[in-house]
Amino acid sequence: MTADLARAIHEASNNRTPKMLRTPLQGSIGLSRLFDANVLLKCEHLQTTGSFKYRGASNKIRLLPPDRRDLGVITASSGNHGQAVALAGRDAGVPVTVYASSKASPAKLAAIRAYGAELRLIDGGGLEAELAASAEAAKTGRLFVSPYNDLDVIAGQGTIGLEIIEDAPHIDAVFLAVGGGGLASGVGVALNAHAPKAKLIGCWPTNSPALLRAIEAGEIHDVAETDTISDGTAGGVEPVSVTLELCTKVIHQRVEVDELLIKEAMWALAEHDHWMVEGAAGVALAGLFRLRHEIKGKTVAIVLCGRNISAETYWSAMSEGRAQHAFTQMDV
Repeated sequence: MTADLARAIHEASNNRTPKMLRTPLQGSIGLSRLFDANVLLKCEHLQTTGSFKYRGASNKIRLLPPDRRDLGVITASSGNHGQAVALAGRDAGVPVTVYASSKASPAKLAAIRAYGAELRLIDGGGLEAELAASAEAAKTGRLFVSPYNDLDVIAGQGTIGLEIIEDAPHIDAVFLAVGGGGLASGVGVALNAHAPKAKLIGCWPTNSPALLRAIEAGEIHDVAETDTISDGTAGGVEPVSVTLELCTKVIHQRVEVDELLIKEAMWALAEHDHWMVEGAAGVALAGLFRLRHEIKGKTVAIVLCGRNISAETYWSAMSEGRAQHAFTQMDV
């Protein structure tokens, strides 16, 4: 499966749609000095729709057979994937219906509507929205586009790995946040194929570790979760997801981070690089902080996976993160 997926990642990269951007891999002087390492930021928060999700969504829509286009697609999303599918579908003339949790970010839900998708809100979390969307797709014959449990979507996300390798051929490690595992699966397969010495570090909020617990147990099961500022990675995992096998193979090291450290990481990115990012991007940098002693002198990439966060939530996170002082007072 990984060999086929590696080829699909190349095919996705070679046939990217015009709006699928090749984002910069930017060196961070401040963070590099702080961690005594060469810290590179993969700026997916600059991607179309404000997150990496557009890569997978546009690749999936591109590959739809003609008989599926008029019928349209159904998906489920806490926000970023829904926005990405909505825009990709609108540009290709494919009707899109998005199921989302009623607890999702109002700003992200508004963006989904603005991109022209039909939005249906479901009581419960992300997994309940996914199951409702999947059931509706089965009933109507429309294609369900999973945020992560879809090899075409994963191949699109994997193009990030190719770009990191092209820009930093001797990369030692890549840190990224993990939710359902689509991003980690794609980037990990690309790294294994072209930079096998590079490590993929999967980072989870302690409050939302569904796939992490599945990897530890060897099977997907219900996991208790609490609120996290990393709403883009929150929620359970489909009962049968290809990402369990893939992430078990490609993630070399797993890290959990608490909410205060995530917010401190978001503050550090604003302080050193002047980037406003969402909680999931903070998770990746918080993971690097946890492994700071292991990465001294190495070249590492942090995937800044998105920027879609409300001003109110961001301001609150900045206030709490700045008060913690973890990064500024750390002993590297």
